[in-house]
Amino acid sequence: MERTLTQLPFWSSLTEQEQETLRRSAFVRHYEKGAFVHSSDNECLGRLFILSGEIRTYLLSEEGREVTLFRLYPGELCVLSASCVISQITFDTQMTAGIDTEVLIIPANIIAALKEKNLYVRCFLYELATKRFSDVMWAMQQIMFKGLDRRLAKFLFAEAERTGSDTIRMTHEQIAQHISSAREAVARMLKSFSEDGLVELKRGAITLRDENRLNRLK
Repeated sequence: MERTLTQLPFWSSLTEQEQETLRRSAFVRHYEKGAFVHSSDNECLGRLFILSGEIRTYLLSEEGREVTLFRLYPGELCVLSASCVISQITFDTQMTAGIDTEVLIIPANIIAALKEKNLYVRCFLYELATKRFSDVMWAMQQIMFKGLDRRLAKFLFAEAERTGSDTIRMTHEQIAQHISSAREAVARMLKSFSEDGLVELKRGAITLRDENRLNRLK
């Protein structure tokens, strides 16, 4: 736990008493792939620090359509899971584990006390909230002003860069969730990419074949 806590961006700015409080209150939780992590409708979970895996944050419409806002990876903190601590965050979100995921959880009452007593923690949380708001605005811009072909090409490039592999191992449904589209539309667009020689499709995997043309498309 000590080694895990020292990974927190604000750990070195805490007093010895505050560090001890975290040692006694923080805990680790594991979520299997696809597991529900948190919703704004539920009780405030607390601050999540991603140790391994991936968490997808999204909006869910009354009709069941999902709009992905952003994804969090190891070493990143989730601000929306403790929205009760920052009252200015008012929109409803859902969170699920994209793959098997392990997180460090700092209970809401503890992070709230740290925010009130430690100026650095308070500034850090508001700065993080601002960054996540920027991520949300970027996602909305992509959905409203970019066509599916450009969004899909951009996602494939970003995923290949993140994983260091030309092969993206995802289903059409998973990709559709990430770029806020319908599975059928993604499948049609990938088929078009394949017919144009941009990608090669296999079950559960997409391999980039013509990165130059894909790059121009995005």
